[in-house]
Amino acid sequence: ANFSEQVVESFPSDISTGIYYGWACVGNGDVHKMVLSIGWNPFYKNIKKSVETHIIHTFKDDFYGEILSIVIIGYIRPEKNFDSLEALISAIQGDIEEAKRQLDLPENLKLKEVNFFHLPEGKIVNNH
Repeated sequence: ANFSEQVVESFPSDISTGIYYGWACVGNGDVHKMVLSIGWNPFYKNIKKSVETHIIHTFKDDFYGEILSIVIIGYIRPEKNFDSLEALISAIQGDIEEAKRQLDLPENLKLKEVNFFHLPEGKIVNNH
């Protein structure tokens, strides 16, 4: 799930590029583990900074147009380029496994229940 350019531009300018882990919620649904990439995706030679969320869950339907809420809990590694698509995929799989390990820790697991994810109907946050 990629955030729009407008959302990416609203991220703090001093946040380091790289791979992060945390919690994500689509709409008012369940909260799931996630891995987040912030940066330029050098393998794909992006010219604009992007923020891409990989929710560690299989959804039966797409969720285009839904509100995606995230909480970033920790940092996995810096952004880097890869020699091949296979190397990129392998790194992503390693990032997912690291995120799962970290998010299963009691201090991170309790953050899954934060009220941030379930806002009252009609509540507007950050103009969204």
